[in-house]
Amino acid sequence: MTTAFSIATDTRRAAAKPRDDAFYQDPYSFYSALHQTSPTFVWEDYGHWCFTGFKEVNALLRDKRFGRQILHVATREELGWPPPKDHTAAFDLTEKYSLLTLEPPAHTRLRTLVNRAFVSRHVEQLRPRIEKLANEIIDGFEGNGGTELIKAFAAPIPAIVIAEMIGLPAEMAPQLLNWSNRMVQMYMFGVTRDTELDANKASEDFMACLAEVIAERRRAPKEDLLTHMLTTEVNGQKLSDDEVVSTAILLLNAGHEATVHTTGNAVKTILESGLDPTTLFSSEAQTEATVEECLRYDAPLHMFTRYALSDVTLDGEVSLKKGDTIGLMLGAANRDPLRFKHADRFDPFRDDGQNVSFGAGIHFCIGAPLARIELQVALSTLFRRLPGLKLDGEPRYNDVYHFHGLERLDVAWRV
Repeated sequence: MTTAFSIATDTRRAAAKPRDDAFYQDPYSFYSALHQTSPTFVWEDYGHWCFTGFKEVNALLRDKRFGRQILHVATREELGWPPPKDHTAAFDLTEKYSLLTLEPPAHTRLRTLVNRAFVSRHVEQLRPRIEKLANEIIDGFEGNGGTELIKAFAAPIPAIVIAEMIGLPAEMAPQLLNWSNRMVQMYMFGVTRDTELDANKASEDFMACLAEVIAERRRAPKEDLLTHMLTTEVNGQKLSDDEVVSTAILLLNAGHEATVHTTGNAVKTILESGLDPTTLFSSEAQTEATVEECLRYDAPLHMFTRYALSDVTLDGEVSLKKGDTIGLMLGAANRDPLRFKHADRFDPFRDDGQNVSFGAGIHFCIGAPLARIELQVALSTLFRRLPGLKLDGEPRYNDVYHFHGLERLDVAWRV
């Protein structure tokens, strides 16, 4: 038994420190042990019930008794929460109108408007642009014989694509990545005050930038998502500037973060598998299957939380009070042996492929169609352009649980 975690099956409690290198480099050993002993358990480090079963996670993501926010049905005083922190006011404002946290009817109104830009038939039109971008980026480092792939390839593609969709220039991608990476630190376990201050400053700068662009779009509308959000009405109502800013920040952050992680994780997985990449990307259907298996096998997001919107008992044994948090462990659900044959094996040819990496229910990732196209194009182009691609050093994961992605991925190839 690894020292990275401990499980008490008699009390259904487990401990695993999210900031422990031994844990976040390999959370799957923990998940495997949980599946065998206590698939539903209290994670002591977080202090709430967690669910690892595919069936349970999939159902709870859709269960309307749980929500991404709770303050629409309860007060801070009722929940025993402290008042908001003054030094995170800007970050909190970016979250206030976030699709990721809103519940109906506010969520329904906002998602209806934004969803039109992300339907499959619309984002499919971006495939040529993504392919051109992937080839241009590879052109820049192909002759070097090696590179650190996260910074050189995985990060720029989704950042540039989502920036251009929203209406920001591609040249802003590095700055957008900087703001986003600093804001994402707020979702880590054990956030420090320094992290809060830095994330808040990034939020302030991000909002100030978007406020300027919004003012420009009001003077001179363009064919972009920002103009669409400013001008389109839903049931006679338009979005406020705060709603537009919050949505744009969410789309920019979520629109690249998970795709960057999945790209890096997928390349690592494929290279470690020993499978022939030309077979994995031999057809459109097989490319799609390979990407779905990469999403299942090493997911970019490992836990989503939900609040109980009222007192509820699950399966007659897990009693929750209104306001209690539950953890839905996407990375573990994707490796559930009750759902998948040889769950811990990477198999792009499996016939039981499915995953909850994009969530489910009303909060299913709005950018999933775009992310899938980006991954299909980026991975197939990379392995086609760089035959003989191999790892050049041990890949290491970032200390950012619940997110799960590589800190760096050094690779080499024949020149």
